[in-house]
Amino acid sequence: MTTYQVDGFEFAGIAAGIKKRGGLDLGLIAARGGAKVAGVFTQNLVRAAPVTLCHQRVQAGEARAVLVNSGNANACTGEPGLQAARDTTQVVASALGVDPAQVLPCSTGVIGQLLPTQRIAEHAAALVQALSPEADAFSEAILTTDRFPKVVSTTFDTTLGPARLLGIAKGAGMIHPQLMDGLPQATMLSYLLTDAQAPSEALRRALIAASKHTFDACSVDGDTSTNDTVLLLASGRRGEPRAGALEAALDEVCRELARLMARDGEGAEHSVDITVTGLASDAEARQVATVISTSLLVKTALFGRDPNWGRLLAAAGRAGVPFDPARARIQIGEALVCDQGMATGGDAEARATAVMQAEHYGITVSLGDGPGRFTYTTCDLGHGYVDVNAGYRS
Repeated sequence: MTTYQVDGFEFAGIAAGIKKRGGLDLGLIAARGGAKVAGVFTQNLVRAAPVTLCHQRVQAGEARAVLVNSGNANACTGEPGLQAARDTTQVVASALGVDPAQVLPCSTGVIGQLLPTQRIAEHAAALVQALSPEADAFSEAILTTDRFPKVVSTTFDTTLGPARLLGIAKGAGMIHPQLMDGLPQATMLSYLLTDAQAPSEALRRALIAASKHTFDACSVDGDTSTNDTVLLLASGRRGEPRAGALEAALDEVCRELARLMARDGEGAEHSVDITVTGLASDAEARQVATVISTSLLVKTALFGRDPNWGRLLAAAGRAGVPFDPARARIQIGEALVCDQGMATGGDAEARATAVMQAEHYGITVSLGDGPGRFTYTTCDLGHGYVDVNAGYRS
């Protein structure tokens, strides 16, 4: 097993009896020396109590810990839910010896159930005692319907040598993030940790830029969660990032985390990058790519490994962006299945079918010769998704 660490942070993951089916369900990230922080949150008007409280506390720009529970979203729980979020961060803050205002809460799980404050309070000391430089237990404790942890790491240049960026995420269903700069809006949770030195405002700008074309450009089922949260923390143990280095590292890590979430879509067998080109602007390309990627007909064709390019083109045609269908070209991998808006034949579709056996591949939809281009990550949709969600609360 790969061990993931980043200087200035400790991690813990324990079982606190929150998940109905048992297992690790309470996680903690601690920055005992403090960390600068920025965050983006769901735009869903129905937002969980921990999102509201976390958003408020992130505005200060500094944090000492992140407390995460799985198995209970603490959403649609009113003032008692807010108080539960405050109380649980209070007991963990006491165990750490830090200000409760610098403990950021996150929750994921079933909506409409109040967070079991007492259960978390009873395990606060054990959670702090379990802190370690290794992130493995934490990455498992935040999972719900996920089939595997999602951890990505890279390095980038600073004024004092290389720094590390570690990304840890969960998400498999209710994945269609719409994140917003500091506005409170199964869930996507993502934690980005670096030992570089950067002020919170620089972190905020870099996080917003990366999120727009990574987390905000992936979907499993078109449903935006009540709890989506992305936090970026910097411990300052290394130097200041070289120009563009942090941004490039964030783009790399966030993009791969988004792909892993799509790949782990409930019941999914494939993740697919849908790239739309040839339109007048990137915004128009994004609009078309979003419609194609969230089309149920497209996603079920992906599940069946069926190179049904007609579904792709039809979805593009209802996206509200003008183009000439007679100029459309569609490639699945390197197989050109549609040229000038028409089929290219059985041999091309056979090659495309072979491509579609892979766990991850790309589809390019070219709709003209304009400069606009955008890539959106999606996954197939099959029987497994229904099976998971039909019995999610049972």
